[in-house]
Amino acid sequence: MKPQPFLPELLNGQPNYVRDQSGGQVWHRCETRVLYADTDRSQVVYHGNYLRYFEFGRASLMRDAGYPYKEVEENGYVYPIIELGLKYFSPLQYDDPIWVNTRPADLERVRLSFDYVITHQETGALICSGTTRHCATKTNGVPVGIDDQTLHLWKTFPR
Repeated sequence: MKPQPFLPELLNGQPNYVRDQSGGQVWHRCETRVLYADTDRSQVVYHGNYLRYFEFGRASLMRDAGYPYKEVEENGYVYPIIELGLKYFSPLQYDDPIWVNTRPADLERVRLSFDYVITHQETGALICSGTTRHCATKTNGVPVGIDDQTLHLWKTFPR
């Protein structure tokens, strides 16, 4: 099945935010390059390393929004992944420049999720899309309601 195209356009001249022209959603974006260590014997990115790119996107979004994940943990919260999904469309190779696009998605009382789209920076090719779902816990692992600063991030993310 052919994926829906991802057509990013800068949002109000902000380099870290784009609006997908095909779906209308706003995404935070950050750039990186594929490291040699990310590739496998077939010289393409090992499938599990896309989750590292997701983490990079999630951490960058929160940092740019003024609430870095380090601060989340200092405030006594942890958001472990409880579910994930990933669809691959095109492989990446060593030194490919990529955009990692991330946006806050679903928000529940103790759970939240992020959506991701990775594209090749030079060609615009859609590489993969995915989602991670997290549960809010205190550092002792007991589930709790989502902290106020994270709720604020969801409410103030550009639309």
